[in-house]
Amino acid sequence: MAAAAAMFLLLNGCGVIAETDARNSSSAAVAPSIEASSKAPVAVPTPGKGPACPSLRCASITVTGDMLVHTQLWQQARADAAAAGQPGYTFVPLLEGQRRYVSASDLAICHQETPVGNPEGPFSAYPSFNVPPQIVAAAKEIGYQACTTASNHTIDRGTEGVLRTLDALDAAGLKHTGSYRTEAASKEILLLKTPAATIAIIEGTYGHNGQIPEYPWLVDELDSAAMIAKAARARALGADIVLGVMHAGDEYASEPNAQQQDVAHALVDSGQFTMVYGHHTHSVLPIENYKGTWIVYGLGNGITELSPWYVVNNEGLLVRAQFSQNSAGAWTVSDLAWAPSVMVRDPYRWCSVASDAPQGVCASPAADAQTHQRTQSVVESMGAAAAGAHELLITKEK
Repeated sequence: MAAAAAMFLLLNGCGVIAETDARNSSSAAVAPSIEASSKAPVAVPTPGKGPACPSLRCASITVTGDMLVHTQLWQQARADAAAAGQPGYTFVPLLEGQRRYVSASDLAICHQETPVGNPEGPFSAYPSFNVPPQIVAAAKEIGYQACTTASNHTIDRGTEGVLRTLDALDAAGLKHTGSYRTEAASKEILLLKTPAATIAIIEGTYGHNGQIPEYPWLVDELDSAAMIAKAARARALGADIVLGVMHAGDEYASEPNAQQQDVAHALVDSGQFTMVYGHHTHSVLPIENYKGTWIVYGLGNGITELSPWYVVNNEGLLVRAQFSQNSAGAWTVSDLAWAPSVMVRDPYRWCSVASDAPQGVCASPAADAQTHQRTQSVVESMGAAAAGAHELLITKEK
């Protein structure tokens, strides 16, 4: 890279772990030294945001599903910009309902499902996406700090689309992982810090809709062995919490498929992951507590236009996990909470249908109740409630 200064950190001969340069500096945090990470935690209370911390140190993380920008959504964004007397597009009003949840956590992670185009277009939707980059700026404005980028649509616009999307994320100040500019960057570990903990994010996608990436390292694949190896390196670099992220599943399903369960269980069995979650199916999937570790199989859509054929497409799940450190220094989930959501139109907005109705009525009282019931029945179908997962009532928190 022109005029770029690079730093390489080698660990046991396994290759490049971290690289920073003038162009790619925001795609990965600079890792702490292994020597520093092995020191005992400082006994200073750091409860973090969210529910009352049951231990000395806590960190809360909010995750949401696919940011799937179809034509009607960018038409809405253009109308919202015009109404505000602004040029171009703004997706902030569409996402605004998420702000209250995001602000009640130490870290919020979105999923940028599709490549972005140039600010003025041309844009395209399914099957080959190229969406307004203003969606990235809006995610940052709402409070997200990072986005995953590996999906079956990542290479819809080839390598150029991947680079354009990473440039937009960098310009907005959002950290990212899942797709990369260089082979060296693909070996980096994304480490994000809260006041109490260092969090690593490791993602993989099941495929690319039959397309083949120009370079094998361009997008992270859903490979449990590779993800486990990367998680082990993240631990060695000082990660307290490691999140495994799967972009996989059967579209519009209400249960995980064999691949999702096999990969998720393998990640947990490795002992390297603190929590696993996923997206892709455009439907909410169950939450499972497997051997004491939470697996959120599918968050549904973070945003999307309304489907007249698949009602589950219009629904989503926001999940907040509070992690706490025990006396032995290990981090586990001490509270797992979920909030059901639905997309509404005229105007298009993300809207929470949680029992406390933080945004008021979304579609209608009856429709909201149906969405809530449908989401809850799926979320709890693998024993989540009995294991302690509960609804997130944001208005009840201080």
